[in-house]
Amino acid sequence: MLGNPWAQTWGNIFPLLGLPENSNGYDLTALLRAKKLDARGMVKYGENFYTSLGFDPLPKTFWERSLFTKPADREVVCHASAWDIDNVDDLRIKMCIQIKDEDFVTIHHELGHNFYQRSYKNQPFLFKNGANDGFHEAIGDTIALAITPEYLKRIGLLETIPPADADIPILLRQALDKVAFLPFGLTIDKWRWRVFSGEVTPGEYNKAWWDLRLKYQGVVPPVERSEKDFDPGAKYHVPGNVPYMRYFLADIYEFQFYRALCHEAGYKGPLNRCTFFGSKEAGAKFNKMLETGQSKPWPDAMEALTGQREGDASAILEYFAPLKKWLDEHNKGMKVGW
Repeated sequence: MLGNPWAQTWGNIFPLLGLPENSNGYDLTALLRAKKLDARGMVKYGENFYTSLGFDPLPKTFWERSLFTKPADREVVCHASAWDIDNVDDLRIKMCIQIKDEDFVTIHHELGHNFYQRSYKNQPFLFKNGANDGFHEAIGDTIALAITPEYLKRIGLLETIPPADADIPILLRQALDKVAFLPFGLTIDKWRWRVFSGEVTPGEYNKAWWDLRLKYQGVVPPVERSEKDFDPGAKYHVPGNVPYMRYFLADIYEFQFYRALCHEAGYKGPLNRCTFFGSKEAGAKFNKMLETGQSKPWPDAMEALTGQREGDASAILEYFAPLKKWLDEHNKGMKVGW
């Protein structure tokens, strides 16, 4: 029902929430298809965002060696990813791009990895990485937040900017993914850490999993589960032993980075309407953080861009403030929680 097996995003229920179809004032998928774009054209838009900030264009080899469309003669893993093959300039993405809004946003995100990788290419080998695990995921998501109606108008995809009340469905759709993800992102590593510490023993792996999911997400299994089941193992990152806190942190950092770049670009309006597209000032400050890679403690990198030395979720509240006001009005008198 929620559109995700782990309820880590809830966007699938957006059509059930009573807002009229296309009530955000435009359909990005339709706008992209009207331009008769191919996959490379989609990626060119993403590259253009970064070059507008002052970053160098992607190397010629990027366009020769990346995989943009699904091959007809073989199976490939279509999950989008970004690659830095030689730790210098052999940057690539791997995607089976379709001409739709979701892939347009994903391209901007994946290129964030590539531009981050190239920014720290002059660091010693051990420092060629993000400042901490959360930074790499947050960089591209920061750019994705700047895909606003103003940005779409400036690149010629949108003719007019919808009025402010059209922001509500856009923000609600985003919140169903971005805000709903936070409790899930916390749950994964809460469970892993308790297993590693011995606080949760093998005889209660599944119970501990569902206890946390109820506490933080408010979800319960639709059928009876027992310790004969190993439901945490259905999430790749658990058997793969991939730390998950990076995604939780990135979900906070991206709004913090975005707010800082908007301020650097001189933006004064509602945060959710900001795009720093074309701001060389924002780009210079962004690169100052990116080029340090892992050569400094992450609070130093954070401070270089935001002026803060720790994660700060207040930018999320500021970004979604119009939605919060709207929800408070529409949910007046209703019980919140589970």
